[in-house]
Amino acid sequence: MARGVRAENDSKAPYDFCYVNERPVDDISIEFFYKPHSITLLTVAVIVVLYSVYTRNEDNIENNIWAGIQCVFFFFLVISVLAFPNGPFIRPHPAIWRLVFGVSVVYLLVLLFILFQSYDTVKSIMYWFYPELVDFKIDTEKEYGVNCSDITFERIWNHIDVFAFGHFFGWTMKAMLVRHYGICWTISVTWEITEIAFAHLLPNFVECWWDAIILDILLCNGCGIWLGMKLCKKLENETYEWESIKSIPSTKGKIRRAVLQFTPASWTHVRWLDPNCTYMRIFAVYQLVFFWQITELNTFFLKHIFEIPPGHPLSVGRIALIGLIVAPTLRQYYSYVTDPRCKRVGTQCWVFGAITITEAIIWSKFGLELVARTQIQNILLWLLIQLVMTFICLYICILYAKRNQSKLENETNQDSHACTTNNESIVKPSIAQHTKVTKRRNKATNGPLKT
Repeated sequence: MARGVRAENDSKAPYDFCYVNERPVDDISIEFFYKPHSITLLTVAVIVVLYSVYTRNEDNIENNIWAGIQCVFFFFLVISVLAFPNGPFIRPHPAIWRLVFGVSVVYLLVLLFILFQSYDTVKSIMYWFYPELVDFKIDTEKEYGVNCSDITFERIWNHIDVFAFGHFFGWTMKAMLVRHYGICWTISVTWEITEIAFAHLLPNFVECWWDAIILDILLCNGCGIWLGMKLCKKLENETYEWESIKSIPSTKGKIRRAVLQFTPASWTHVRWLDPNCTYMRIFAVYQLVFFWQITELNTFFLKHIFEIPPGHPLSVGRIALIGLIVAPTLRQYYSYVTDPRCKRVGTQCWVFGAITITEAIIWSKFGLELVARTQIQNILLWLLIQLVMTFICLYICILYAKRNQSKLENETNQDSHACTTNNESIVKPSIAQHTKVTKRRNKATNGPLKT
């Protein structure tokens, strides 16, 4: 059903800006789903609005305001499906990724609105949506860095909670997005250093050494990275030849093909670093690692300052949204870093950068009292360690790539030499055999033939 082809070399693949920002759909099997339906969409949208306007109760002013905001967001997302770019992905349908882009723009606009409110106003809005947050205090969160000298199997097992599985599956997805062992391990290790550097501001960052090293880095993160990279390797070696659902005779085959629509159309082998990469490319990868740390920090600072439980829909929804946004963002950033024809970052990458920076501004503004307690020496040391560790890791990755390249060249040369030797050994016996046959013929005819 779905077999396919590993992508060509980076130099041959169409990774320029137009391809990663507005990727076309090839081999359309069912044209109905890819034809424009703008009039139909407008008709449906207007019918939905008319039904909502004439059937709802308008006695409550707060409900009226919220209904108006919902209608604005609804029409904005409809317009995003019609007008926004596809991005680098086309599965399961480009409209899905246009919708994701639209939701990311809405989220950015909401962040910008929050930026100009007071802390009390933001909390009042949160309490209006989620009244249960009134009774929650951030001090009631679980503590991990207590009595670290007591190391027992039972205590370690108790630390394996839902967040441990979240680490594992989270790093599986991160590895499938980044697709590079060195960068994944760098982010994993430097994040534990980030927790140490900011532990004086966020008590939740205080962990026992065995929790950080054994459970987080080696067990949860390490196994997640390994599984994610194994899945990437499997997907890279697959070939993707998609049959039209119309040409499949059986119902079971049609259902299977419909399910496979939610899998990648292709899987590209990425090379963030190669033996001949420039210093600017190394710096671009460092930017990736740094922005990744800031995005993770935003999660914990926003949760701490606005007092939101870890499993609350606001926390889970934000993490899910960021995960969806990061997928096309990384693809566009990779093209910008590795393809000289791509002169600017994609629009989704630009929006994600704006979201990350705006979130950081929000928690630094509303958590000014918390930020004022920052130990500057810790942050400076953190930045220095981030820089040094990242460049050391990238340097090792480049050396490893050079070693593999030279090893591959040596194997190629040996194979070429072996082929040449085999050809010569085949030719020499043929000449000797021809000489022997000629002598026999001459002997049979009492000497060589004369003309």
